[in-house]
Amino acid sequence: MVPDLHDEGGGGVAIEPFRYLDTNGHINGDDSPQDIHQQLSATKLISHHTPSRNGNSFNRHHHSLPEQFLTNGAGYWPSLKAIPLASYYKLHRVPSLDSLTDMVKDQDGIQPVELPQSEPAHLEQPQDKVPPSPVHNKILEQVSRTPGRQPSPQPTHLNVPGPAQHRVLHEEGSGYVAPKFEGKELQMDQVMDQIEDKGFIPAEFVESETNWFYNELGIDDMYFQTETVPAIVNHILSLYAGKVAAFARDDGRLEIRLDKEAADHAVYIDTSKPGVSVVDGPRYEQRIDEKYINGSTGERSFRVESFRSASHLPGEKDQQLRCYFVYKCHFANPSPDPEETNLDLIGEKRFLQKATRNTKDIYQQAMNHVVTRTGPVIEMFEMDGSREKRLVIAYKQGSAMGLFSALSDLYHYYGVTSSRKYVEQFSNGITIMSIYLRPLPQSTVTMRFPPIEASIHQIMKEVSLLYCIPQNQLQGHFASGRLSLQETIYAHCVWVFVGHFLNRLGSEYTSLASLLDPNNSAHAEMLSKIKRRLRTETFTSDYILEIINKYPDLVRSLYLAFANTHYVQTRGEQDDFIPTLSYLRLKVDPVLDDSQLKEKISKTVVNEHDEMVMTAFRVFNSSVLKTNFYTPTKVALSFRFNPDFLPRLEYPQPLFGMFLVISSEFRGFHLRFRDIARGGIRIVRSRNREAYSINARSLFDENYNLANTQQRKNKDIPEGGSKGVILLDVNHQDKVKVAFEKYIDSIMDLLLKPASPGIKDPIVDLHGQEEILFMGPDENTADLVDWATEHARRRGAPWWKSFFTGKSPKLGGIPHDAYGMTTLSVREYVLGIYRKLSLDEKTVRKLQTGGPDGDLGSNEILLGNEKYTAIVDGAGVIEDPNGLDRAELLRLAKKRAMISEYDVSKLSEAGYRVLIDEANVTLPSGEVVNNGMIFRNTFHLRGGRQFDVFVPCGGRPESIDLSSVHKLIVDGRSTIPYIVEGANLFITQDAKLRLENAGCIVYKDASANKGGVTSSSLEVLASLSFDDKSFEENMCIREDGTVPAFYKSYVREVQETIKRNAALEFEAIWREHQQTGIARSTLSDTLSVAITKLDEELQKSELWVKMELRESVLEDALPKLLVDNIGLQTIFQRVPENYLRAIFGSYLASRFVYEFGSSPSQFAFFD
Repeated sequence: MVPDLHDEGGGGVAIEPFRYLDTNGHINGDDSPQDIHQQLSATKLISHHTPSRNGNSFNRHHHSLPEQFLTNGAGYWPSLKAIPLASYYKLHRVPSLDSLTDMVKDQDGIQPVELPQSEPAHLEQPQDKVPPSPVHNKILEQVSRTPGRQPSPQPTHLNVPGPAQHRVLHEEGSGYVAPKFEGKELQMDQVMDQIEDKGFIPAEFVESETNWFYNELGIDDMYFQTETVPAIVNHILSLYAGKVAAFARDDGRLEIRLDKEAADHAVYIDTSKPGVSVVDGPRYEQRIDEKYINGSTGERSFRVESFRSASHLPGEKDQQLRCYFVYKCHFANPSPDPEETNLDLIGEKRFLQKATRNTKDIYQQAMNHVVTRTGPVIEMFEMDGSREKRLVIAYKQGSAMGLFSALSDLYHYYGVTSSRKYVEQFSNGITIMSIYLRPLPQSTVTMRFPPIEASIHQIMKEVSLLYCIPQNQLQGHFASGRLSLQETIYAHCVWVFVGHFLNRLGSEYTSLASLLDPNNSAHAEMLSKIKRRLRTETFTSDYILEIINKYPDLVRSLYLAFANTHYVQTRGEQDDFIPTLSYLRLKVDPVLDDSQLKEKISKTVVNEHDEMVMTAFRVFNSSVLKTNFYTPTKVALSFRFNPDFLPRLEYPQPLFGMFLVISSEFRGFHLRFRDIARGGIRIVRSRNREAYSINARSLFDENYNLANTQQRKNKDIPEGGSKGVILLDVNHQDKVKVAFEKYIDSIMDLLLKPASPGIKDPIVDLHGQEEILFMGPDENTADLVDWATEHARRRGAPWWKSFFTGKSPKLGGIPHDAYGMTTLSVREYVLGIYRKLSLDEKTVRKLQTGGPDGDLGSNEILLGNEKYTAIVDGAGVIEDPNGLDRAELLRLAKKRAMISEYDVSKLSEAGYRVLIDEANVTLPSGEVVNNGMIFRNTFHLRGGRQFDVFVPCGGRPESIDLSSVHKLIVDGRSTIPYIVEGANLFITQDAKLRLENAGCIVYKDASANKGGVTSSSLEVLASLSFDDKSFEENMCIREDGTVPAFYKSYVREVQETIKRNAALEFEAIWREHQQTGIARSTLSDTLSVAITKLDEELQKSELWVKMELRESVLEDALPKLLVDNIGLQTIFQRVPENYLRAIFGSYLASRFVYEFGSSPSQFAFFD
């Protein structure tokens, strides 16, 4: 985190005099003689000194200073490079200071501050005077090692002070002018009259107490105009009572706590010590966050005004009153266009009435920035004639819960307090906060804190960190000053990590795993279930947090090791920034290596459980390859891990890459099994806290299994399997869009090269290779794909066209549902069974889960011609043994409507429909259905039904498992002869094998449901092959709906490729089953593994370097339309080589295995 200060000559921020020590160890500052008032400014490269304010040389004879502070003819103050900030940092961790004079003593190799010579000298100290440090400045060329990475603009706007950005507000006052309350004097008289009538305050004090309330607390006229006289009387009486109560306290301290909450406004008044966060008591700011700000929306919002009294409380030199006023918003236009930014149209009436033109201009500028960004806008303005700073933060409503109160903890940590705070809401869904910050009063200032001119920029940059997780799990340590914000958020992230990866399966699981074959899909599934059961509650998230909270000193040491690896201090000769407080922490505190950390943990912890948890911090540190933790602008925290720490027994298929993204609204993983891989991004919601706990425990394993399934499914395409899963926090179940946007943007932070100093600083990239992720839609994300594509384009990603599949046709996407891509593959397996067994499609009785409202279900109805006898969907169950009306089904499928809209008059006498919200329904057979929901959920398991084929096109995973499959087996025979699993993971592997043993022909999801991934892969290939202009001409549907001729032809070629690949695999599985008798469900996995292994062998072989063979294979593998339109050589130039190599390997491997089977050795290929 960089306090970005620049020299005055460059138009930077002018810094007030830096305080120094006199011979008595006292701090000299504002009351020092004028000729000692030296002005300190940070300069570019810290290479120039600023002369004294009056331009005179420093005269040592006039002032008594320690000898070591002076040099001959010294006329300048030292730069911030010369240790004072390090000294501040070192002391601010010490709970008690014996003497300020101790600061100038040599501590841990830090030399006392010396004033530079009067000659202009370079501010870097001579080499022999610089204390040794284990920390190395990481130059841009060293840390940004990823080849070919492209620039990216910021998702967050952070005002970085510099030559072009020196802004001083010349306006006096708060920037708000409350309309004068003409009846104030009359009201004041009425208030005094009622106070006298009540008799609680002596008559001689009534006027003084009322005058103090009206004129000394800084309360503006808006309050008095809003409140009733009895309410004001109660407030004054409450304040007076607080004063009286202080006399009854042993310590005599005055504490006033007053709150009043009404439907449309609230008032809170509390005693407050400047610069101190109160961790107990009523915590009014947290209450304001939770009750008013967090839940603000465009329709129901609250604005906040907060003031600190100008004077101290009677008898309390360090206590003031802090007042908070909350008002319900009344907008001039409550429903504006979402893109509207004009404050006059979207502003709140009180704000528009009170804000000065200067304030409106500031907010308008922030508004113009924030609507175009994913994250917050962070601005800072100097206040003319004072050291006060105005911090302005704008963000989308609901994207930073708890930020208002957390900001107080942040600036208090750096010895800064606020005089006024405003929270404004706008009807377009934007929140803007304005906070006036000033140094602590002179009486409370110590060397513990850096000057505000340095700390304000640290605060600005840490606001971005705070925005990611406003209220972290170790907030108490931060509020009390025990740990810094960076340390607590680091520990919060490791807490999340530990909860997922702390090994708690025990030796029993290891023994069992060694007896089973992980390559056997049935064994693998059994191990997965056992693993789920064995993950007991020994290490709950609360227990892990309890352990971490016990060891703040260990957290600090572990954080320093993390920071020493990933924190970047300088960019060489072009560095615009002075040393940051973050960097100085590394210079002051010792950085331990891993062996030293291991020893320290072992000596510190009190038991084995504590050691396991704290050791997991070391695993985290050693596994992080890159992170955006120190990027000044970010919206969530992302980490790219080396997944080698995963135990091979639990996760036998090694991952290639792992991303973890953490925010206050969610946590999410992205896993992939190959460098080139693709898969969907899904968002998981939880019905309640218990469901969330279950989902959190299984999050990583579910993600791993889904990616592994995708890996098997992707056997025909160049991309391996990947998957992203986002778990919404239990308190943020409505934040689907917010979570998705933060997840995508934070991963992009690690994929794109930063190019804006102070905005996107370089990151330490220990992976050292360019990475491209290919993603697609999944549960709860289908309507967010276009945003991700456009966002990648805005951030300058060269691969924006191929980043997401499933995007709208206007962006070059090929929608699976519109063209039936997934269903085409499923249909090939259904038709293959009919063909092999010579069945008449029209007479086959069909059961389908997933109705006419869904992608797969609707297209299965449109493409099929069977006799539908039952359909189950989200609305309920419809069954007719004589066959459902085909015309009516086609109508629903084209409309994408549920069976609740089926015309029941078209059912036969034996037919019926039961909806999920119905109860006590009598079926034609006389059976009574007590609960429609239960009937729907279990209908596919009802025995004795007469169906020939079952095609699951929707439904929850594991709808048929080992405990329920017996319901489909009667007298050893399956009641349903043929099943083609269109829905992912609908039937567990062991249940499939049980069905096959009972005579059922089963084709599993990894084989049948692969049409969508094939379509997506070919969509990606087209995106990579075309340049931007040609892509828009050939692949993007026009605004008027015109479809390019190439697009139409390419879609048809994609459809034919899907059908061809499905037919090849169907024939291969059927043939191998006939030859070996091995279950088809097992053969599907066997073929996938064989293709994957041969693919990897081929990509590494020397065949790739044989240009003639390479061109011949790729000419066959690539879509003919692409080759004819673009040219093979041009495709070679545009498509990344590793992607072409993946096409080469997957095409050869799949064709070989489909033709010769999985049993021949891979070496047979080369023979």
